[in-house]
Amino acid sequence: MTGRLRDALRRLALPAVPLLWLLAFFGLPFAVVLKISLSDPATALPPYTPVLDWDAGLAGWADVLAALDFENYRTLLADPLYLDAGLTSLTVALCATLLLVLVGYPIAYAMARAPKAWQPLLVALMVIPFWTSFLIRVYAWIAILKSDGLLNQALMALGLVRQPVEILNTPAAVMIGMVYAYLPFMVLPLYAVLERLDRGLIEAARDLGASRLAAFRTVTLPLSWPGLVAGALLCFIPITGEFIIPDLLGGTDTLMLGRVLWSEFFSNRDWPLASSVAVVLLVIVAGPVVLFREAEARRLERP
Repeated sequence: MTGRLRDALRRLALPAVPLLWLLAFFGLPFAVVLKISLSDPATALPPYTPVLDWDAGLAGWADVLAALDFENYRTLLADPLYLDAGLTSLTVALCATLLLVLVGYPIAYAMARAPKAWQPLLVALMVIPFWTSFLIRVYAWIAILKSDGLLNQALMALGLVRQPVEILNTPAAVMIGMVYAYLPFMVLPLYAVLERLDRGLIEAARDLGASRLAAFRTVTLPLSWPGLVAGALLCFIPITGEFIIPDLLGGTDTLMLGRVLWSEFFSNRDWPLASSVAVVLLVIVAGPVVLFREAEARRLERP
C-alpha cells in the first residue's frame, strides 16, 4: 500500500509543479488586476477603493466584494476612444502578422533548404542582432526613417525621389518596426518545422507528376502549418499590446491599447480603468490561443 501511495503521490506531483507555478506567477497577479479593474479610482495610496482590511476577517472580504462593480468596463464600451484603440490594435496586429508570414516564410524555407553546414550560421545571423536592447534597436529605426535619415539619403542619392519621403510617424513606420522586431519569432518556429520535413515526400510528389508549386501547396505548406500558426501567435499576441514601437515610430496619431494602458496608469493614475484595459487585452490575445488549441486537438484526433 505504501508503494502504491508513493506512486500516486509522484503522479500527482508531476502536474502539480507547473500548476503551482502558473498559480503563483499568473493566477494570483491576474486576480489582483481583475479586482482592481472592478474597483473605483481614488486620490489615495493605493489609488483605488475598496482596499481589503486584513484585520476585519470575513467581514472585510464581504465589504470588498460588495463594493466591486463593472463601471470601468461600461466606460470602455461607451467611450469611442477605447473602442478605436482596440480596433487599431487588432488591425495593426493582424496586418503585421500577415506581413511577417509573407516575409518570414521564404526566409525560413531558404534556411531549411541551405546546406547543413550553413544552417547554424544562418540561425545565428537571425538571432544575434536581437541580443542588443530592444529600445536601442527601435531608436535606430528613427535615425533610418526620419526625413534626413539614412533611407531618404539613399533614395535621393539614387535619384528615386527629389525630396524626402515622410515615413516616420506614419502607419508604414509602425509596420516596418513591427516586422523587424518580431521577425525571429516567425522565422525560428517555421525553420524548426521545415528543417525536419522529409524531403522524400516532396520528391514523391514530383515523381507523381506534381509541379514545384503543386508539391509546395500539397506537401510542404500543410506539413509546415503547426510552425506557421505557432509563429503567427508568437507575433500576434505581443503586437496587440505593443507600446514602444507605436509610441516611437507611429507618433501621436497611432493609438493602441498598450499606449492607452500606459497613459491610464502613469498619466491619469486611473488604476481601475487601466486594469480593465489590461483584462480586455488579455481576453483578446487569449482568444486565438484557445482557437489554436481546439484546432490542433481536432487535427490530432483525425485518423
